[in-house]
Amino acid sequence: MSGKRIGIGARPLADPQAETWIRQGAGINNGKVERYSARLTLDVTPALRTRIKLAAFDRGVTMAEMLREVLEQQFPDATV
Repeated sequence: MSGKRIGIGARPLADPQAETWIRQGAGINNGKVERYSARLTLDVTPALRTRIKLAAFDRGVTMAEMLREVLEQQFPDATV
């Protein structure tokens, strides 16, 4: 792991504009043109990681593709 630190602003506690604060990072152009350029880190147990990896392999997709699909199903875009 590199020693490079990325500053993250403090999240507003009771700010009614919290969603705006969260979305402001989506407009940052970091040079990536990929559709999925926002990184999400999630700690899971090794056993759960293994189950996810096996399920993805059985379906012929990557873990990332499978988890994106699950997240899209659970959190559909309300603007569509």
